[in-house]
Amino acid sequence: MAGSIYTFEKGRSGNDQFGHNDAAVDKTERYVNIEGYKEFLRLYVNQTREKGATPILLTPVNRNYPWKDGKLSNVHGEYPNAVKEIAKELNVKLIDLTQLSIDAFTAKGQEYVTNNYFMNFDKGLYQAYPDGQKDNTHFQKAGAQAVAQLVFNAMKGL
Repeated sequence: MAGSIYTFEKGRSGNDQFGHNDAAVDKTERYVNIEGYKEFLRLYVNQTREKGATPILLTPVNRNYPWKDGKLSNVHGEYPNAVKEIAKELNVKLIDLTQLSIDAFTAKGQEYVTNNYFMNFDKGLYQAYPDGQKDNTHFQKAGAQAVAQLVFNAMKGL
């Protein structure tokens, strides 16, 4: 396969989590339907193995919605299941980051994760965001650290 964007040393692992941008139907420049998404996952797995590394697939980390009755739910539709299917099909290790993040965020509560994990803050707090920010996809430092810890803990169990 030509043109892999990945560079691995033999014996290393490659962890990848896709799905946030792929599922954006209204953004045609980046949308990929489920079948196309699966093909890209297969390509990643095969190219990783060709380079002598071990692929590990992660389902997409959840966004900070939808919340109902104090519980966070999957926002990614069928994309997490597609990752699970490809992991099974190609015998690849899997971290279900969708469920791990849903469980962890639910345990912390909507108000906490909204204000401490995601890029939601008032104006004047950061120079780069003079008008503040309302972003329930991208993480502040504490959120990034919490998600990294979820992945680290899951990797120890693989």
